[in-house]
Amino acid sequence: MKLMDQNAHNTRRIAKNTLVLYVRMLVLMLVGLYTSRVVLSALGENDFGIYDVVGGVVAMFTIISGSLNSAISRFITFEMGKGDQSRMNKVYSTAVTIQLVIAAVVAIIAEPAGLWFIRNEMTIDPSRIPAAIWVLHFSLASFVINLMSVPQMASITAHEKMSAYAYIGTMEGLLRLAVAVLISRSSSDRLVLYSALMMVTVLMVRAAYGIYCRRSFPECRYRWVNDASLVKEMFSFAGWNFIGASSGVLRDQGGKILVNLFYGTAVNAARGVAMQLNGAVQGFVTNFMTAVNPQITKSYASGDQGYMYYLISKSSRMSYYLLFVLALPVLFNTGYILDIWLEDVPAHSALFVQLFLIFTLSESLSNPLITAQLATGNIRNYQLVVGGLQLLNIPVSYAFLKAGAAPEVTVMVAIAISQICFFARLFMLKGMIGLPVGDFLKKVYMNVLGTTALSLAVPFVIHGFLPDTIWGVIISVTLCVISAGLSVLTFGLSRGERHEISCWIKKALGK
Repeated sequence: MKLMDQNAHNTRRIAKNTLVLYVRMLVLMLVGLYTSRVVLSALGENDFGIYDVVGGVVAMFTIISGSLNSAISRFITFEMGKGDQSRMNKVYSTAVTIQLVIAAVVAIIAEPAGLWFIRNEMTIDPSRIPAAIWVLHFSLASFVINLMSVPQMASITAHEKMSAYAYIGTMEGLLRLAVAVLISRSSSDRLVLYSALMMVTVLMVRAAYGIYCRRSFPECRYRWVNDASLVKEMFSFAGWNFIGASSGVLRDQGGKILVNLFYGTAVNAARGVAMQLNGAVQGFVTNFMTAVNPQITKSYASGDQGYMYYLISKSSRMSYYLLFVLALPVLFNTGYILDIWLEDVPAHSALFVQLFLIFTLSESLSNPLITAQLATGNIRNYQLVVGGLQLLNIPVSYAFLKAGAAPEVTVMVAIAISQICFFARLFMLKGMIGLPVGDFLKKVYMNVLGTTALSLAVPFVIHGFLPDTIWGVIISVTLCVISAGLSVLTFGLSRGERHEISCWIKKALGK
């Protein structure tokens, strides 16, 4: 009975944290969309593309850091689930030391590698090479500063203090808006100024995380720890997770570089615009999973597998539906939305947006599975199989581009491989944690497919008859939201989940 009460309390906490993060996301989405418009207008298509590509080159080095970031988050959350305060401080201090070492390694490797790429391989106007080099310097500094935020962010998430996460994230969004306004009024080289001010923004956010964690969490006090077994354990976990982390980075950032090599910075600008719009929509699911992930890891650490299965299944469906209700009106009205959002819409932007949304919908089903896999710590075979499949993105995309395919093929390949990886994750987790695959496919995958097909019917039939005007778009968006919402409520959710939502609405209206 006590365990059931605790699980009910945890579920309410997830709902509360999700709501807090949603408020943050609404603010960030509105600010972010306006910021992107101002930045694209201020920089111009080619400079925006340069920033996107050079930033992608630097982000490639998350291959080195990404696997350790996942290890840090997993170990801090896992130890909190066990309730060992001393061990948590040891993990935190070890994580800070590791990040310092990794930051130095990345700086030493990335600087000469980035300079070589800009001067020898990047498709760019020669007169903009000096500016691109400054972008490299500032982007690398921002990357290193962000590395040092990982232990603090992991601590905030483990403690499920999402209000702090929301406040600091909102501050970051407002700072980015201020940067956009400043460069739009500057007469200097705006690309260089933008890169420098973005680095300052990252530094201020990093300071905010550090101050909050030091004041709020006793374990966030750095001390030198000489625990070889812990370092070995974390690096062993990170070593196998390196395959998955590198495959994800190569898929995303490598795709940018392939598009640049075959089509130039103008198409990179279109891809960058699409990723920003997709990121604004995807943020709603990211927030939901930020609230759920600690509970999945803690339930595994405490041995409560029943609650863990429940969270995995429910959060997979909810992640998809939260994204789908927002994505459907964008999918049907992409061109008009881009015209309203941007002054000059780069070619290829619309199809890139649609494909990225479909890719994100596919990935949303897998996010809880990834969290469960990391929670076990036993990830060698899993990463060899799933990470190996994801590594196919670059060679397959390259082959299609070499054969003359359109630049959007990089995202099409990612969608196909994402679905293959989803099924691979399911069957690997069956052996790792006893995940009931048949039950999951019935309650999640088939549920999602049926609800999606039902949601598409009305908008698909009516969309072609609507005028290409603002009123036509308003009607289309309204139909998409109503169709998706009613389909999810009627067929996507269980009777118990509909009852929960009804109770929440009544309670909110009562207050």
